[in-house]
Amino acid sequence: MLETIYDAAMDATKWGRCFEEVCNEFSANYASLIVRRSAPTREDSLIFSGSADRRIVDRRNPHLAQSPFSALPVDMVVTNGDMLSDADWRASSYYQAWCAPRGVFHVMAIDFSAGDQSLYGVRLTRPESASPFSNDDRALCERLVRHLKRALDLRRSTQQNRCIASLYSEAMVQLMVGVIVLDESGRILECNAIGRKVLQAGDGLKIVGNRVAAVYPADNHKLQRLVVGALQAEATHCYFDAMAVSRPSGRVGWGVVVRRLAEDACPEGNHRPVAAILVRDPESASHPPVKLAQQLFDLTPAETALAIQLTNGLSLEEAIVALNIKRNTARAHLRSIFSKTGVRRQTELVRFFLNSVMLLGTSATAPVDVR
Repeated sequence: MLETIYDAAMDATKWGRCFEEVCNEFSANYASLIVRRSAPTREDSLIFSGSADRRIVDRRNPHLAQSPFSALPVDMVVTNGDMLSDADWRASSYYQAWCAPRGVFHVMAIDFSAGDQSLYGVRLTRPESASPFSNDDRALCERLVRHLKRALDLRRSTQQNRCIASLYSEAMVQLMVGVIVLDESGRILECNAIGRKVLQAGDGLKIVGNRVAAVYPADNHKLQRLVVGALQAEATHCYFDAMAVSRPSGRVGWGVVVRRLAEDACPEGNHRPVAAILVRDPESASHPPVKLAQQLFDLTPAETALAIQLTNGLSLEEAIVALNIKRNTARAHLRSIFSKTGVRRQTELVRFFLNSVMLLGTSATAPVDVR
């Protein structure tokens, strides 16, 4: 049972299996985990197990509101016998409408809080033909809840870390930086979208034996030296080094930085993240959302389109051709852009846009040019 609890902490799809084991352990016909969110707009959910009707139940179900177990003292195990006589229990609307049709008579319940400030509840039930819950059952339920608290806190922490990691990964994509994470032996652990596409393209960098390699021998020799340096560096030392990697396509070479990751960011054991390779294409073009640029700088759609072309390195003449607009129109747009942003020269405009938060609004799923 404990194994399934901690499995569910890492994979929410396994809560059903977890509570099937709880049912078996308590000889129950139902085992339920009630999740009451701290935010008032979040609905409670209930995971049933032990029968074919396991499902998420809407908290607005009127029968649940009638339950005598809806406002229990925290961390106290109670049964229906603690709260009502058998006659009163049978006469209650909750029993008649909810319990009796499902073959439920004996109920054991406990509410508890976890680190996310949400209130949780465990409900265990047996049919009338079974024996009532004993003191040993109560003690086992208390031990169960202690593990559920740890598992739910672990799940919350894991979800938070995944969310933050996803945010950082998306930010690197939006800044057009490929990230390739290596383990202690230099094997690839994971890549973000740009890093993956760079390696798949094979234009200067490729995967050989689940390791990053450069296409040209001289570049590869230097790259492997940098990787070994990062892997062997002290974890407390901020090691990093850089190089340019030539590309068979003839395009400007990749800018590559190899760095050691901080020790406190790396768990113990094998196959842990130890180093990272950061890759950027000096010719990469940004594709910020037009709407975001308009909101930040109060530009019109036409002005925004011109500003983006200039930011991507085009001259005014090249931007005129790319946008298929007249020279006078482009100059009028440029004057308006200068006026709204407060810059005076085109070089200042490029720096202004590149240093703004505009690029952070780029979709992480936007196409990546790694030709």
